[in-house]
Amino acid sequence: MAQISIDTQRGTLVAQLRALLQLTNTEVQVAETRVVQARTDAVRRELEENAANGRTRSERIATAIRDLGSTPDVVAPLLGRLTAALKAVAEQAQPFDEALLGDLALEHQLLDRSRYVKALATATSDAAVVSLADSLVEAHSATVDWLTTVLAEDALGGPAALRRTPIQAATGAAVRLINTPVTWSARSVDRAVDTARDVPNKVAELLGRGQKAGELTVDTLVASRDSALEAAEETTREGGAETVADAIHKARAATGSLSADELPVDGYDELNVSAAVAAIKDLDAPADVRTVLAYEEQHKNRHSVVSAAQTRIAAIAKEVVGVE
Repeated sequence: MAQISIDTQRGTLVAQLRALLQLTNTEVQVAETRVVQARTDAVRRELEENAANGRTRSERIATAIRDLGSTPDVVAPLLGRLTAALKAVAEQAQPFDEALLGDLALEHQLLDRSRYVKALATATSDAAVVSLADSLVEAHSATVDWLTTVLAEDALGGPAALRRTPIQAATGAAVRLINTPVTWSARSVDRAVDTARDVPNKVAELLGRGQKAGELTVDTLVASRDSALEAAEETTREGGAETVADAIHKARAATGSLSADELPVDGYDELNVSAAVAAIKDLDAPADVRTVLAYEEQHKNRHSVVSAAQTRIAAIAKEVVGVE
């Protein structure tokens, strides 16, 4: 009976290793598709390293299956790549957070199966597979924490380690639009529309003075946009539409078009790099960090300051979700 039990456990162990092999190949393909979404070179390198480590884990799992007297499923890599490809296509119609939640679900499945494999290998006294399972648990635990942090960064307004694809950005905007309560009064809408319409008129006035369209620089257009947003906020606030005005203010903050005296750090424009970094580290509200980051990127764009703001957002995100 004991021998039958051991044989059964080994059969279950092989089956779980084969499942891990297919899921790992999917994980590798997902990591490779995520490389193009990396926001920074550091994240890109991390994703490329994750893909390489995934291929190494795949080879180790295949070796463990052979050592148990079985043959790895030759179609597992193909199925893994196909699954990842289908996932990539499907998630283009999903908001960014849903795509990442799918990645997180995959990693949790890998983590749970790895723990189960460890238990099975312990029961059959297979030290090599126990060691393999330990390394898998460690790797997938780290990836779960990383994805959880990326999701939290996105929820807090970013900048997350990964950027949305254009399709995901459009989908997310559509979802937010559908879910946004209709709180604008007719008068507020009319005023906001009139203000927005005034921007093309100002550009046309410049053209009427003899300037050609090609001579309008990006700075001029950005200034027109910023002026329009500022005017729209002022107009809607005067009209009593505080909710609309607050939304416009958030848009101004997100584009870095606030004036220096509107920032959550007093005298920000006068701070050198060290002082700016220190001030950012003292900020506790994600919205405040995002506001300063957007302003910095649109003005001085100092690398150390931008990096400090991104690091602060990540630290807040980890604290929110309990990742150490």
